[in-house]
Amino acid sequence: MFKARGLTRIAPRNIALAVCLALLVVSLVGVWYSLAWLVGVVVFGALTALGIHDRVQKRRTVSRNYPILAHFRYFLESIGPEIRQYFIQSDLDERPFSREQRAMVYQRSKNEGDKKPFGSLLQMYHSGHEWINHSVLPSKVEESDFRVRVGGKRCTQPYHASVLNISAMSFGSLSGHAIEALNAGAAKGGFYHDTGEGSISRYHRMHGGDLVWEIASGYFGCRHDDGTFNEERFAENASIDQVKMIEIKLSQGAKPGHGGILPAAKVTKEIAEAREVPMGQDVVSPAAHSAFSTPMELMDFIGRLRTLSNGKPVGFKLAIGHPWEWFAIVKAMLESGERPDFIVVDGGEGGTGAAPLELINHMGVPLTEALMLVHNSLVGAGLRDEIRVGAAGKVMSGFNIARTLALGADWCNSARGFMFSLGCIQALNCHSDKCPSGVATQDPRRSRHLDVADKTERVYNFHKNTLKALAEMLGAAGLHHPSELGPHHIIRRVSDNEIQSYDQLFTFLKPNELLESTCEHTVFKKYWESARSDTFMPPNVSERLPAIHLE
Repeated sequence: MFKARGLTRIAPRNIALAVCLALLVVSLVGVWYSLAWLVGVVVFGALTALGIHDRVQKRRTVSRNYPILAHFRYFLESIGPEIRQYFIQSDLDERPFSREQRAMVYQRSKNEGDKKPFGSLLQMYHSGHEWINHSVLPSKVEESDFRVRVGGKRCTQPYHASVLNISAMSFGSLSGHAIEALNAGAAKGGFYHDTGEGSISRYHRMHGGDLVWEIASGYFGCRHDDGTFNEERFAENASIDQVKMIEIKLSQGAKPGHGGILPAAKVTKEIAEAREVPMGQDVVSPAAHSAFSTPMELMDFIGRLRTLSNGKPVGFKLAIGHPWEWFAIVKAMLESGERPDFIVVDGGEGGTGAAPLELINHMGVPLTEALMLVHNSLVGAGLRDEIRVGAAGKVMSGFNIARTLALGADWCNSARGFMFSLGCIQALNCHSDKCPSGVATQDPRRSRHLDVADKTERVYNFHKNTLKALAEMLGAAGLHHPSELGPHHIIRRVSDNEIQSYDQLFTFLKPNELLESTCEHTVFKKYWESARSDTFMPPNVSERLPAIHLE
């Protein structure tokens, strides 16, 4: 309010409060004549109370300056992602997945036609566009259920994995109904379902789908009360027939090098049961493992788990960070004679329900470079034939799979692709427990509306139709199986007037090149020789640390 020419005027920013107050007075007077005015009393009374509260509270300056009106601003801000997604973004804006990508998954999940009219929307003459060259002698690929044998010499229970599987997503991050539908779809389609670090829940067990049990730093499902590794509990769970492989999680692409805390308030009875933790206490996932602290100890741990699981394939998942740490692991394989049966490379573009923005945007090597480093290291060390490599990082189409396999992977995992098949609409509310599709929430009022039977079919269809699309691409290229894909099959436009195949664009090591000390690649040349199997510490760290003088 302010005074001008002797009159008290209402500042425009206060008009909403003044109008609500005036209408409240009118409604109160009207009650004397008709009880229908009580509606006005309730509505305008509530708005007036809100406006007065806005004026006296001290946390939000905007609300104090613009009582009532500020809440319209907050509301519009809260639905900004939805507004942009549905009305502003083009079909190709990837934030993080485009409308075209999501529509493809929805259509394949529903067994609807995924054909597009009138040509591609992609800018084929822009740098970064990629494709597969076709053959004048296309092949006919009859079977699209492509398989990869996983299990080295020490493995007595090898597993034949599909080239597309469900990536790690824990019960707790996803709802019980979502986990149940994923596993039922995996059971029907014959592909595996990674449990995520939240261990094996009752929902993973309902339909008998193949499981890869992820063992993270919290050792959920195989821990002592103090959070350390428990061999007896591990052996019990690993003996479950559904559990086909064991995956040690070293890090994940969305938040590498980061642990986590599940607050006690979010630890439901079912989550406590799956993770084997007490209710009423925070559940801590440390940033690092306590069962090992050096590359050689990691190899020992792998051997222990394989023995305790009666010969099932044991491997690890990691997002690539410091190259010398990865090289140290490879050297530990060489010096110990121990081998993981598989390695899953998680790209820095991986997704998660919640992570700090800095870690999502600026931590971890993206999948292309990470996979190249892992594949090349194993080839150069003479280990690639003994170890299978999986890869994850925004994989959801037949071309995504083909591209990733051409870079050196044996199979792919997808998390968000299968979330879309469940009905996820990319509302970006995974961390708020307010997922509108009932996928990423523990709120039973939201998750109970996710129909397990219907979503099971969609998970199965998405997997089936994506592999059919991959088979069509292989046939068009004159190939018969994904294992035939090589870097020379994938082409990238690098400028307006230049294209290069992957074998021209990237450096690929020759077998045993690292052992013969002939590699000239910058990263290998700088870090390989100095990496040590007995430590993850940087090479010559003692020489580079500044001296500390205490006086």
